[in-house]
Amino acid sequence: MSHQALQTLGEFIIEKQDDFKYSTGELSRLISSIRIATKIVNREVNKAGIADIIGKVGTENIQGEEQQKLDVLANDIFIAALSQREVVCGIASEESDDFIEVKCTDNAHLSKYVVLIDPLDGSSNIDVNVSVGTIFSIYRRVSDPGSPVELRDFLQKGVNQVAAGYVVYGSSTMIVYTTGNGVNGFTLDPSIGTYYLSHKDIKFPTSGKIYSINEGNYAKFPQGVKDYIKYCQEEEGDRPYTSRYIGSLVSDFHRNMLKGGIYIYPQTSQSPKGKLRLLYEANPMAFLTEQAGGKCSDGFKRIMEIEPTELHQRVPFFCGSAAMVTKAEEFMAKAVDKN
Repeated sequence: MSHQALQTLGEFIIEKQDDFKYSTGELSRLISSIRIATKIVNREVNKAGIADIIGKVGTENIQGEEQQKLDVLANDIFIAALSQREVVCGIASEESDDFIEVKCTDNAHLSKYVVLIDPLDGSSNIDVNVSVGTIFSIYRRVSDPGSPVELRDFLQKGVNQVAAGYVVYGSSTMIVYTTGNGVNGFTLDPSIGTYYLSHKDIKFPTSGKIYSINEGNYAKFPQGVKDYIKYCQEEEGDRPYTSRYIGSLVSDFHRNMLKGGIYIYPQTSQSPKGKLRLLYEANPMAFLTEQAGGKCSDGFKRIMEIEPTELHQRVPFFCGSAAMVTKAEEFMAKAVDKN
């Protein structure tokens, strides 16, 4: 691509610094630290096929899932990048049991921000060369600056997010993020290691023709979800819709945001609270969705209004083009009314 007229991610961050309500340059430095970490993770993901970093470590994370080796590596890379630059006072990762306290060189806790991160979403797909991603969410701390970070700094509603985004490590590597002023996407030029603005002010189409759900779990879905899937498959109007499900949240979300669609990961009889994590996956994706003109809920209420009670809380997830999510919610409400 020709770079002469393209804005780099670094330039974009600096230009938009004044958008931040409490602008001290700290949030800009924080996003820059994430940018640097994504380049390192991208390098590791891309050489995973020829190096001994795919496969399982033999330990389980807090979720009881086997950790892929690359999960652990990505986790370490992000924690190091954020800790060493003293841009956050705390980090919570999907791969870690508890949050991590970050002190500055003078042993203080002066930063105003905490980061919640899913370092490598969809990592079970790496060994079959399917796109994986990173998801991040940034909040201003609510405890006193200068004091040690507390659990309540992380257990905030999604509406309090100051920034959120994801990286998709695919046929091209992209970072897509928002600071509450729309959603922008940047594509990495691997030859020089620079992200360039490639997708400006991304908007979800109001409706779409794609529905993304693991239909193999159909028998375990709530009745409202079953009814919505039947609706998607009917030959009427612009239906049937196309079923597209990669099993990598970042990839499914990214496609649906660009093309129009709905992504559903509902509660099931086996996972009555849902499977996706409120803090590491649902809230950041909900922030991006709403900033791109889409809609995100748990099937009944807005995701970003849910009060978190624990770090690894799970939640049902309906996300995508506004008209499609509204229609799915109608089916959910009808099924509840029947009961």
